[in-house]
Amino acid sequence: MLLLIGIVIGLVLGLTGAGGSVFAVPLLLIVAGLDMHQAIGLSLLAVAASAIFGSLRFSNRQPVLWIPAWILSISGIAIVPFGQWLALQFNESTLIIGFSILAVLIAIRMWRLAVNEPALSAITRASDLSNENASGLLCRLSPTGQFQMRPRCVSGLLVGGMLVGLLSGLFGVGGGFLIVPLLLFLSQVNMMQAVSTSLIVISVISTIGFISHVLLVWQSGEVLPVAWMIWLLIGGISGMFLGQKLTHKIANAKLQNLFAFTLFFMALTMVAFHFLVGG
Repeated sequence: MLLLIGIVIGLVLGLTGAGGSVFAVPLLLIVAGLDMHQAIGLSLLAVAASAIFGSLRFSNRQPVLWIPAWILSISGIAIVPFGQWLALQFNESTLIIGFSILAVLIAIRMWRLAVNEPALSAITRASDLSNENASGLLCRLSPTGQFQMRPRCVSGLLVGGMLVGLLSGLFGVGGGFLIVPLLLFLSQVNMMQAVSTSLIVISVISTIGFISHVLLVWQSGEVLPVAWMIWLLIGGISGMFLGQKLTHKIANAKLQNLFAFTLFFMALTMVAFHFLVGG
């Protein structure tokens, strides 16, 4: 079962430009029957494995903005442990409600993007957007395409990275739903650069988040089953590979609408499952 869940997580992550990692927790919670804290920790493993594979497989073809990627990553991993500590302060019901609200907001964003900008919603691993209008942006690009790191730009990236780290630790999400629009908002980068950069950031933050989760589990005297981790690793990598094979054939606005509707339905199902069945 965990193998199939890992495949679905990697597949959805590969077929979306942002927001795919949010499917991980509901699947682990509802289908695998894990509790919320277990689902959050193992979600980070599946997302990290998928994102790392995606980053490595296309490392020679996708333009990563390395300076913003490391600023986002470093600020994010500094906050992940706090987010995980914060998650331990809440009971499972509160975490499920909070996650469901976040998932609904992401689903609405995915739906609106698919409806209002269908060409952009179909972008998963490659695209070009207009760089013409850069007025009022916090970060500008030099004529060679490099980030010009002004104080306001760095501040925006630091705050964005910390928010991604907080949500990753708190809810086990990768953060692509924040990273991609953040980069597009701060600068005149194109969608392909934003998606490529987000994969690097997701890889780093999710990996550190999972390691931190394992340490917290060990400190409590428990041990994560190795078999669970292996199946999720294999599934996540397989799903991402499959997603990258299919993305140029099936990725479009209708598929993003389907993902948005499914995520919305899963968020409601999480709440109903917990309070009507689990409670």
